[in-house]
Amino acid sequence: MQKVESVYEKRGLVSSLKIGSVYKKFGTIIVLLALMMIISIMNPKFLTMYNILNIFRQVSINGLIAFGMTFVILTGGIDLSVGAILGLAGMLLGLMIAAGTPDIIAIPVVLIMGALLGWFNGALVSKLKLQAFIVTLATMTMFRGIIMIVSDGIPVMEVTAKAPVLDFFSQGAVLGIPVPMIIFVLLLLILLVLLQNTVFGRRVYAIGGNEEVARLSSIPTNRIKTLVYVISGVMSALAGIILTSRLSSSQPTAGSGFELDAIAAVVIGGTSLAGGRGRLFGTFIGVLIIGVLNNGLNIIGVSAFYQQFIKGLVILLAVILDRKSSR
Repeated sequence: MQKVESVYEKRGLVSSLKIGSVYKKFGTIIVLLALMMIISIMNPKFLTMYNILNIFRQVSINGLIAFGMTFVILTGGIDLSVGAILGLAGMLLGLMIAAGTPDIIAIPVVLIMGALLGWFNGALVSKLKLQAFIVTLATMTMFRGIIMIVSDGIPVMEVTAKAPVLDFFSQGAVLGIPVPMIIFVLLLLILLVLLQNTVFGRRVYAIGGNEEVARLSSIPTNRIKTLVYVISGVMSALAGIILTSRLSSSQPTAGSGFELDAIAAVVIGGTSLAGGRGRLFGTFIGVLIIGVLNNGLNIIGVSAFYQQFIKGLVILLAVILDRKSSR
């Protein structure tokens, strides 16, 4: 009798291990598909091609920020200034175009500014050994202050009217696919290769796993940590360009709270906040989960107040499941 019970216990253990392994590999994809199925049952319009493309257009901004955030979090850091960099990039772009600067010049200048702001964050974290949370909280406030100083709190309107390239960012499409979606997917592929198939990517994981061991292994930890903040800054600036093109205006408050959605997407995607573990494709799925939630809840008519609660609950459940699957 005891032998029979032992066999059943072993089978149950093996079964639970298999389930845990499946969830670890495909958990976020299963959650995404389940959400899409539930919402489409409640409103069939959800799965129309128009709405799917609209979701990708909406998530492209948060997705770009989340991609940069993934690199930072994989090293064990965090970047709370991404929303402020987005806002400052959008404001600088609007002011330059309003002053008569061609958009083909203004766009690269804004991207360079994003890289410099990211470098500033990275240098403070890596060279001065300051905590990333405190550094980026401080720079977030500083960058927000700069936005108000240069704009006097006044938005710049009709930005795309004088910028054909920028207008193409928001209104253009290739083979029916919106340009923001193309940029979003293209950068996903480029950054996936960078993270998974290069020495730089392996060093990012090594630093997040154990920075001291990585340093003793002759990995240039300071340089790598600075570079991940540069990537985060450039992604945030690019997101600011796309948002400005969509709104056709530069808003002083643009990007407020975007850092929270980006962190949420990274966490939902399975990247550990402790660093060293996670995948960029997981972040991509996390971004889609948040986008599907936002879009789906709007389509089925859920109040904005309930939407905040539901989104927070999903993030909390994702963290709990991630903790259990990592044990």
